Amino acid sequence: MQPTAFVSTLFDGKSNPNKVTVAFTMAVNALAKGHSATMILMAEAVELGRPGASDGMAIGAPFDPVPDLLARFREAGGRIAICGACMKHNGFTAEDMDPEFEIITAPDVIDLLMNAEGSLQIT
Repeated sequence: MQPTAFVSTLFDGKSNPNKVTVAFTMAVNALAKGHSATMILMAEAVELGRPGASDGMAIGAPFDPVPDLLARFREAGGRIAICGACMKHNGFTAEDMDPEFEIITAPDVIDLLMNAEGSLQIT
């Protein structure tokens, strides 16, 4: 995976829509400011790698619903990476995931973080 200027790591999934919303809000704003961006889904957040997994996630004003944020993020060139080990640990396979998302390894995570100009870890 190619490095990006902004990297956000998200560890929570559907059980914590507040954290998911904030992570995608910040990633969308990084793109709006002209930075390239990657969102890494780790631990429980890998469940969001499945097509339609964020449907219905909305915490209310002033935040946009997660599906809208995800669409804007992708349309603006944002990339989603899925921790492969986390995916397997949580009982998912590559076939379960959105084919447009990249499955990465621990060394890839390190490379992304070490080459980023800024990062945000949502744990």
